[in-house]
Amino acid sequence: MIVDVALYQNGVRTPGPSDISDLVDIARRDGGFVWLGLAEPSQSEFDMIVGELNFHPLAVEDAVHANQRPKIEDYEGLTFFVLKTVFFDQEKQEISTGELICFISDHFIVIVRHGAGHPLSTVRHDLEQNPQTMALGPFAVLHAVADRVIDGYRTISHSLEHEVVGVENKVFNGKRQTFSQEIYFLKREIIEFKHAIEPLIIPINKLSTGMVSVVPEKLRPFFRDTSDHLIQACEQASGLDSLITSVLQADLAHIQVQQNIDVRRISAWVALASGPTMIAGIYGMNFHHMPELSTKYGYFVVIGIMVSLTSFLVRKFRKSGWL
Repeated sequence: MIVDVALYQNGVRTPGPSDISDLVDIARRDGGFVWLGLAEPSQSEFDMIVGELNFHPLAVEDAVHANQRPKIEDYEGLTFFVLKTVFFDQEKQEISTGELICFISDHFIVIVRHGAGHPLSTVRHDLEQNPQTMALGPFAVLHAVADRVIDGYRTISHSLEHEVVGVENKVFNGKRQTFSQEIYFLKREIIEFKHAIEPLIIPINKLSTGMVSVVPEKLRPFFRDTSDHLIQACEQASGLDSLITSVLQADLAHIQVQQNIDVRRISAWVALASGPTMIAGIYGMNFHHMPELSTKYGYFVVIGIMVSLTSFLVRKFRKSGWL
């Protein structure tokens, strides 16, 4: 499905024919470029829309089937660029990803979107308000798209940080609860986030350092700034991954400490009961010739010994923190 298509000359949107190949021909003849946006096209739709542009077969396959890692590849007269879009549902605490697959040439840029695309809904409008930037060509569009996506990464990093701090506070709230399941699922989303954004470092670095020679010199500082933002997001994601691992370990340690406290308390109560039980068990045996059986105050002496022994053990266990 075509999202939008337009011819830009001198940074300004220019009316032209509806046929895409005709638009590209005008751009090649008179200058300018064509920006075409597609959303989840089938193989037949893709061939029908951009078949005359003669993309490399491997690039076409990637564009239709998606599920690619972020990367950049050079074909003859064509730069192929893939990046992931990332979305975070705070209610469900779920990360979902999409893909943007870009074909960039001197006179056109084709962007194929898979998955949700709301962070890009205003990129074209914003660029059209800045003809000077748009006049720099298709790589100016690529930068604007990548910059918007990476800004989204940074927003998600802050949201994930808020979730991690929240679960960290729960673990250390002093209550006898475990949050292992919640921590595990949050860690899984952070890992998915890292897998989506970290591979993009190398492609963006190539664009910012001149390894892709067709990038206009004026745009390289902008790509370097975008690269810095991406690295910040990746570093924050790595930090959150380490922190959530520590929180999980702390939660498990907290459970073990609580179990140890419970075992000590049970052991203390067993010890308190063992003294009187032993004495009562001995004097409960039905033998006639046991010491002190005929003593007038024997019952009170035995009870006193039980009380004294129990009181002594209670003081010792409380002093040691077992009770």
